Amino acid sequence: MQERRFACASDELEPGTSMTVPGDPPVAVFRNEAGDFFATADTCTHEDWSLGTDSDLDDEEVTCPLHMARFDIRTGKPLCFPATVALATFEVEVAADGRVYVVV
Repeated sequence: MQERRFACASDELEPGTSMTVPGDPPVAVFRNEAGDFFATADTCTHEDWSLGTDSDLDDEEVTCPLHMARFDIRTGKPLCFPATVALATFEVEVAADGRVYVVV
């Protein structure tokens, strides 16, 4: 059963930034430089580290600062070692009123 989880108001997440939406599972929400929203599992698949709270976002690539693993936020695909397992990705909905939701 899918859950529609409120993340933030669209103007609360600036382009080029990310955040963590708590819950089970925690979800990282990213906003690229173009202003588009994406969501993945919050925890790096290489090591337990929050990507929404403590990572570096460069357009569509997120880097985990712990061991420099990089992922594509659109697909979850790992882009370099040490990561070899993709992140789960989630649908993001932006409502007419600007509220951002993640479908988990």
